[in-house]
Amino acid sequence: MRLAHILLCTGLVSALAACGGNDRLHRFNEISGGPEEFRALPARPLEMPQSMAVLPPPASGANLADQHPKADAVAALGGSPSALVAGDLPASDAALVAAVSQAGTRVGIRALLAQEDAAFRARRGRISTGGLGGSDPYFAAYSAQALDAAAEAARFRAAGLPTPSAPPAE
Repeated sequence: MRLAHILLCTGLVSALAACGGNDRLHRFNEISGGPEEFRALPARPLEMPQSMAVLPPPASGANLADQHPKADAVAALGGSPSALVAGDLPASDAALVAAVSQAGTRVGIRALLAQEDAAFRARRGRISTGGLGGSDPYFAAYSAQALDAAAEAARFRAAGLPTPSAPPAE
């Protein structure tokens, strides 16, 4: 009977030990040399083109067998995959673009904003942006620029503007 208890306890401890210790899935930045099963995508079946005069596809053109998951999802939901093509302005957005472009557009606005943001973060210093504590520095760096949703809703209501209902302020 004593031997049965020892074997049972040893088996339970071994089974419990086999369950723990591998937190590899929690380390997103781990780089291993092994294969990654999510990178292997099946290709579409090859198709015969309507005319052999169009072969090979131009350098700017896409291969017909390539995957286009976003366009496929848009088409499956009843949308137009051509709306995803960069540079084309849908007719439904023309009025919006005209309204926001009334004061003109600045060339290189992204680079300018990146420079201004880098200067802002440099002025804030490493300690005030959470660089030493390992915390997320975003909220600490930009806390002075955050809006108070309840105060803004009250300001809009006082001005007579229609506002959506909002949860009560905590």
